[in-house]
Amino acid sequence: MDLENFFQTALARRAFLKRSGASLGTLALSSLLNDGTASAANAAATDGAKSLGVIDPLHFAPRAKRVIYLFQSGAPSHIDLFDPKPKLVEMTGEPLPDSVRRGQRITGMTSGQKYHLCAGSPFKFNKHGASGMELSEVLPHLGKVADDICLLRGVHTDPINHDPAVTYLYTGHQQPGRPTLGAWTSYGLGSENSNLPAFVVMISGGGGQSLQSRYWGNGFLPSNHQGVQFRSQGDPVLFVSNPKGLDSSTRRRMLDRLQSLNQRQYASIGDPEILTRIEQYELAYRMQTSVPELMDLKTEPQAVLDQYGSDPNKPSFANNCLLARRLAERGVRFIKLLHRDWDHHGGLPNGIRTQAKNTDQASAALIADLKQRGLLDETLVIWGGEFGRTAYSQGDITKNSFGRDHHPRCYSLWMAGGGIKGGMTYGETDDFAYNIVKDGLHINDLHATILHCLGIDHEKLTYRFQGRDFRLTDVAGKVAHPILT
Repeated sequence: MDLENFFQTALARRAFLKRSGASLGTLALSSLLNDGTASAANAAATDGAKSLGVIDPLHFAPRAKRVIYLFQSGAPSHIDLFDPKPKLVEMTGEPLPDSVRRGQRITGMTSGQKYHLCAGSPFKFNKHGASGMELSEVLPHLGKVADDICLLRGVHTDPINHDPAVTYLYTGHQQPGRPTLGAWTSYGLGSENSNLPAFVVMISGGGGQSLQSRYWGNGFLPSNHQGVQFRSQGDPVLFVSNPKGLDSSTRRRMLDRLQSLNQRQYASIGDPEILTRIEQYELAYRMQTSVPELMDLKTEPQAVLDQYGSDPNKPSFANNCLLARRLAERGVRFIKLLHRDWDHHGGLPNGIRTQAKNTDQASAALIADLKQRGLLDETLVIWGGEFGRTAYSQGDITKNSFGRDHHPRCYSLWMAGGGIKGGMTYGETDDFAYNIVKDGLHINDLHATILHCLGIDHEKLTYRFQGRDFRLTDVAGKVAHPILT
């Protein structure tokens, strides 16, 4: 294209946006400011929202309305929690057979070891529920809801280190910059509650791997689809409270004038991100009332607090699980809890016990509580990390301590509710929990299955960016139909 044609095309596009932008912007703003009123303006604004990504109608009948993802940062050992291997226990201290490793790559943390000695789990495994699901003794509470969960033992991923693995788990790509699973869900389904974000994030635990805000980012999707972090201390959401000397009515007048300026700018240049900015200001204003009420766990009955092991005065994973249930009741679309300190390269037995104690009761209580309230069937709950752990020890094996390195070729996670079969174990690994021998589930398949439960065809939920249609599963992904109801 020569320079003259380039400028003619650009000017034509700008003229179109200028002519059409003001009316669409006015309709969108009308939708934001007129709560629930039936009007031609609201109907047109709804059509505009659909063009920005909200699927209506859905591709499939949805099994779930929302997702609660209990992410265990640092990668819990599947060998010590979910995948019992008696032969590995018997061979503890012996070199891992070459026929098992098959020359597959390992990290630099153990590649220099002279020997890779088998390390069986020091924990006993017990059968639970009518299904007889085998779980580690450090997960007694999860055992009580075994018939409600589907245990996936054949999950596998591509990256071998933490940051690219977490990035891959949530964006379907190892390099940063793409939208996360929660952002795609918000983009595809929108919000059920105008007073809360569609995508909420909460963090617990200390130490371990750092957590980057891009793990709940919107990538190239409009910024209103990014996750909003709720905090356990101070303002639940940064800057949601009015500054000193500024009351609610003053803030309202300020927002009205700011919206007028933003509306003029949108009419001039037609950038849809300006409408997103208006929406975010309005949501923040409404959250000043909705969020404090949501976060007040002291309103919960003591029996419920005891069920979760929750203390409203102390930040914890248990508190976040209870808040996740409250968010689900209020229609939040994607709730992501991140719990740190599962990265056990050493001191694994005590480390596993500690983190299991911190998470087991609350995870099981969330399942039971959702079920008791009639919410489990419409809420998809997922628990797991970014990859698994090696069958061999990192460093020396002593009577009470050893470690495990990263292992992406197979690991376990569990799902419950939202159209997932309960009391089912899917996937099988070899005698060393090192390779998958049956029913593997790649991260792309996991994403496809999650979206399917939400009524979304993963091949049809796309967003055009820099001349290409992107999707969460890229060019892969198959739905795991055997685990669906």
